[in-house]
Amino acid sequence: MAALKELKSRIATVRNTLKITSAMKMIATAKFHRVQSSMLAVSEYWDALSGTAAALCGTGGDGPAVPLASGHKGRKKALLVAISSDTSLCGSFNANLLKKLSEEADSMAREGYSQVTVLPIGEKAVKAVQKAGWACNLDYRALSGGPLSFSSVCPLADFLMDSYIREETDNVCMVYSHFYSMGRQLPVAEQLLPLGYGNSGPASTGLQGADYIVEPRSGELLASILPAAVRTALYKALLDSVTAENAARMLAMQTASDNAEDLLDELSLEYNKTRQQAITDELADIVSGMS
Repeated sequence: MAALKELKSRIATVRNTLKITSAMKMIATAKFHRVQSSMLAVSEYWDALSGTAAALCGTGGDGPAVPLASGHKGRKKALLVAISSDTSLCGSFNANLLKKLSEEADSMAREGYSQVTVLPIGEKAVKAVQKAGWACNLDYRALSGGPLSFSSVCPLADFLMDSYIREETDNVCMVYSHFYSMGRQLPVAEQLLPLGYGNSGPASTGLQGADYIVEPRSGELLASILPAAVRTALYKALLDSVTAENAARMLAMQTASDNAEDLLDELSLEYNKTRQQAITDELADIVSGMS
């Protein structure tokens, strides 16, 4: 009887766990579809904006002299924006990201940057950065925790641009997880500043032979377009990371639910066998007593 009670308790525990994992999968699915639609829309806007900025930089004149598109002479200070999740239960999502962050920090040190500072977004990145002992800026750690909107990203983008223009940093790079498919989310490192338009021309944007008439001058347009490009690039990276996170959590919860169902079947079978054996033993005792 003790074995039956233990099996019955384990079955109830597994059933409760299955309810939790199934509910978490449903929540992640709803969040995924909502944020994916925003991510795709922002990606299309970013492609058009980036192509326009690259074409303007390729028209000559004062375009490449815009500070956000011009590299600094020295390589002294670099800033890594690391975007992780706040919570776990999403498989190897955060582990892969933190491994990529470490690789990128080491790479920048080898390139000659004497100071590499990490700006973590998300509690998992914050804890990893503090544990590793890297120089960090925690002012925007909670950005991924609240409702993600373009306006919420602008203060961070403005801080990064001001820091770059004042030459407090010479390179700004984003490390985040890119959503490729439901079963594939991989961390990537993408340079944010300087914007890579300094050597771009119409040919590199697929606009060969286009004759542009720019009003006002390209430098004035770029002074307005490039800050918008930086804000959009950062917003797109955050949306991409959240999309990848929810896809990873959906997959992890589906796997957990499948394992719970398999374990539930095994425990139910064992419970029924044990119960049948107990009934058989009781009948045998009754029959032997009557004889």
